[in-house]
Order: sequence, then C-alpha cells, then structure tokens
Amino acid sequence: MFLSFLFTKKKMQNNKYLFTSESVSEGHPDKVCDRISDMVVDSYLSKDPVSRVACETLTTTNKVILAGETRGPKITKDELISKVRDCIKDIGYDQDGFSWKTADIETYLHEQSSDIAMGVDSKDNKDEGAGDQGIMFGYACEETDELMPAPIHYSHKILRLMANDRKNGSLVGIEPDSKSQVTMLYENEKPVKVTSVVISTQHSQDLNQEKVRDAIIPYIKKSIPENFLTDLKSKEIYINPTGQFIIGGPDGDTGLTGRKIIVDTYGGAAPHGGGAFSGKDPTKVDRSAAYASRYLAKNIVAAGVSEKCLIQLAYAIGVSKPLSIFIKLAEKDAKKIEKVKKIIENNFNLSPRGIREMLKLNNPIYEATSAYGHFGRKPTDKGEFTWEKTDKTDLFKL
Repeated sequence: MFLSFLFTKKKMQNNKYLFTSESVSEGHPDKVCDRISDMVVDSYLSKDPVSRVACETLTTTNKVILAGETRGPKITKDELISKVRDCIKDIGYDQDGFSWKTADIETYLHEQSSDIAMGVDSKDNKDEGAGDQGIMFGYACEETDELMPAPIHYSHKILRLMANDRKNGSLVGIEPDSKSQVTMLYENEKPVKVTSVVISTQHSQDLNQEKVRDAIIPYIKKSIPENFLTDLKSKEIYINPTGQFIIGGPDGDTGLTGRKIIVDTYGGAAPHGGGAFSGKDPTKVDRSAAYASRYLAKNIVAAGVSEKCLIQLAYAIGVSKPLSIFIKLAEKDAKKIEKVKKIIENNFNLSPRGIREMLKLNNPIYEATSAYGHFGRKPTDKGEFTWEKTDKTDLFKL
C-alpha cells in the first residue's frame, strides 16, 4: 500500500535509502501549456471572480491549440491569442521552431456544460457542490525550511535560478527548456547528502558541452546547502548526459496541460490523487482541495505536532462537504491523529466555497503557480500562494 511506503520507504542496510525527485523548467513543453492554461484562468477571474474555466492546451512545432469550457465574461479570441503570445515571449521562445511572434494559435473554448453547472451551483438552501469527484492529498515535512521534501525543493530551485539568470542576461547561451533531478541519501528518515544531480538544458548552437557544463555547475552550489554536497563526486553530476540539446521546447516534444503532476506537488514523496491543477478554476476540487490539504498539513507540521503530515480529502460532484478526511503523522505521533482531526472538523470549512473563501482563491493568482511547483513557495502581496501561510498554527498546539 502506497501510504505505508510514504513513511516507511524500502530501506537499505542501517536504515538508509536513496530517494530522487525531478523538476522541469517553465520552458518545458508541458509547462508552456500549464502556463497558457493558467493564464486563461486568470484572464476570466480578473474580470469575474466567479468565472468557471477548464482549459487544456497543446503545443507542438510553432503551434498552440486551446480547448475547454468556460462560463463568465466574454473574452475575444484575439485577446486570448495576444495573451498566449505574451506567455511564450516571457518564457523566452523566439526560435525557428517555436516563436511568440509567428506561432499559429487556435482556440476552441466554449460554454460550460449546463449539466456540470447544475451540480456545482448553489441554489435555494443547497450549498455549492464540488466540481467533480476525486481525492486530493496535502503533505508537509521538516526536511526544508519551506516544509517540503528536500529532493523536489532543490530540483525546483536549480531551474528557477537558471531561469532568472537566463532572463536577466547573465546566463548566456542557455535556452528555456530544461530538466533537473536530485538524488539524496536518507538515514533514519532524514536527508543527509546529495548523491547525484542530473541537469539537461537546451542551449544555443555555439555552446559545446564543456561550456554548458561550466555554465550550469554553479547553480547546483547556489541551490543546495553546502553540507549536502560535501561527498558529491564530479562523476555523479550529469549535465546533458545524452550530448547536445539544441532542438527543444514544443519544437522538440509536444506539450500538454497537466502532465507534470508529480513535479507540481511533492516529487513522489507523497501520494497524488491524479487530478492536475493548471487550467482549472477553484471550484474544481482537484485544485482547491489539494491547496487546502497542503495548508492543513503545513500548519500541523509548523505547529510542532509531528515532523511530517499527510492529509487526504475526498469529494463527490455536486456535494459540498468532503466525504472523508484522512490524516497520517509520523509513527511516533499517531496517537495525536484523532485530536488533529477534531481540530480540523471544528475550525475549517472544507466545502468548495469554504476553501475558496479561506484561501482567497477567486483571485487571478494562478499563472505564477504554473512552474517550479505549487507548494513550497512564498505567499506574495498579490495574493499568490496563500495556502503556504502558517497562520493557523495556534489551533494545532496540542
């Protein structure tokens, strides 16, 4: 059972094991799609905070296709297409095979099904129901200051710093499409050192692999604490291990919304309910309940209840309250679970509407979530990443 795997991973001798997580950059084809889909969500919510959006995006060589359902203000195709170009430009694509200037962009968004709307809408004395059935997980642990698993946190950070420098001009010759992977040795359930790092990055034609390696290696040291890198051998740092990587992005691989759900969450360190986030307005519990689960788990760990916490919420379409709340803490804290559950039930409204009001999710805050993880991020003055706040820890002081 995967839940038992979560806190008792298969161990090597002396309670040691290796665990690996990967990240992909904003220029990865699937992440280009997530960015565009979340831009559509934000575009509707910025004009009407109760808009409904389910937008899927496909990208390939100099082509972008949007499809899905919406309900809300009228936004013209020309306006959306212009915003798609803005997304591609900001990511950094102006290549022969994929350019913000010349890409052929089509949109096939249409009105939301009345059958779905009927199940979700509030009416008379009926509270607003969930937009679909599903299970959602939230997780937090003490491995990093952000209360995230260490391998995914450092994988994200490497690529985020690379992208920042690429955009400000200090990382020359590196293109938008890249991936990272960090493997760490755990002893007694705690990360103790990095054993390997893999980074594959698209680059310009005039950079050979030695120059690419020299440009990228510093980002490992900038992203991962020195004490984790002490024993990392040069031969265990793999930069573009297959050789040159010139053709990339949607020109190299087709991209689709919602194909990087493990990258978006906990890097495989916790279960995933299966539903993607990007392109969905917050009535979809795939998104909002996953954020609420993280919010609960993070506040529980931040309060010192346990060094790790897993929350599962389950919903049925058209039903407002969660069908179940599952909580798992570190084994030594298992006796606290019933108290924690009662605190949640007595203090948190986990209906779709309750979650949106609690975390202020009806705002246009989603484009920022589309790359480098939905969790472990800093809340902003714009209202982004509210689920990362630790403002409920006093409730969980047992």
